[in-house]
Amino acid sequence: MTTLAPPVAQVKESAGQAGGRSGAVAWMALPALLMFVAFGVVPLLGVLALSFTTWDGIGDIQPSGLTSWRATLSDPGLPHALWVTFLVMALSWVAQTPLSILIGVFLAAHKRYRGFLAVLYFIPLLLSSAAISITYKALLDPNFGLGAGLGIPLLAQDWLGRGNLALGVVVFVVSWQFIPFHSLIYQGAVRQIPTSMYEAAQIDGAGRVRQFLSITLPQLKYTIITSSTLMVVGSLTFFDLIFVLTAGGPGDATRVLALSMYQQGFQANLMGPASAIAVILVLVGLALALLLNRIGGGSSSQSQLEGA
Repeated sequence: MTTLAPPVAQVKESAGQAGGRSGAVAWMALPALLMFVAFGVVPLLGVLALSFTTWDGIGDIQPSGLTSWRATLSDPGLPHALWVTFLVMALSWVAQTPLSILIGVFLAAHKRYRGFLAVLYFIPLLLSSAAISITYKALLDPNFGLGAGLGIPLLAQDWLGRGNLALGVVVFVVSWQFIPFHSLIYQGAVRQIPTSMYEAAQIDGAGRVRQFLSITLPQLKYTIITSSTLMVVGSLTFFDLIFVLTAGGPGDATRVLALSMYQQGFQANLMGPASAIAVILVLVGLALALLLNRIGGGSSSQSQLEGA
């Protein structure tokens, strides 16, 4: 039995419609592309060019070749700042990811009180990082803070005066502020998982824990990659919270790379080395994003069903 080929006119019409839709989508994406180039690519190129100059932020900009890069790469504080940055990044990821998944799964149920809790949990993200830092700094004061007021010796320690404790406080405050955002991402992802998968698991006798491990977590594979990318790359830009909370202290215990960039550029008036640090931050963030995408085995925009 032979099949008739579609008329040539119909094929041309379908191709024309597809081409028209593609053109319309391209025109719709043009404003976003222009914004990205104007506020993303152009400033980045400017910072890259500034890293090859000498400038105090006020006078004339003088080209200086690799002078700023040599000063930055030979600075003994750079490896330490990079180490603290990765440490804050890793610890905050370990703290945020499991809690975000559990809270997101809990809030995904269609119940009224869970909707109220979702709004309540989201409040920390609406607050200013500087305001959060000031509040926690006051609460953790060993003389006038929460521990001294309640008479609890454990809470009355010098949290921000000891290196390990200060680093732990930074990780805790960062996690407290940003867990609601990632919980919201996981909540939306869980609600897209077909309920038929859970119904089939219940018929097979699987309990809630088995359903979570065998269905929910595999289905959240690409969501975890997306959330982790936002979490890791965002950790590179922590500045205001750490600056207000510890100012990089005690000593250099919490001096991350972004804070080091600020100190070089706006306290020491060395815009060239500060720009070099900014370029390093961009390169590290790009490398980590590509690595996470590679670990995920594909695009994070793929179907949720491929996680099964």
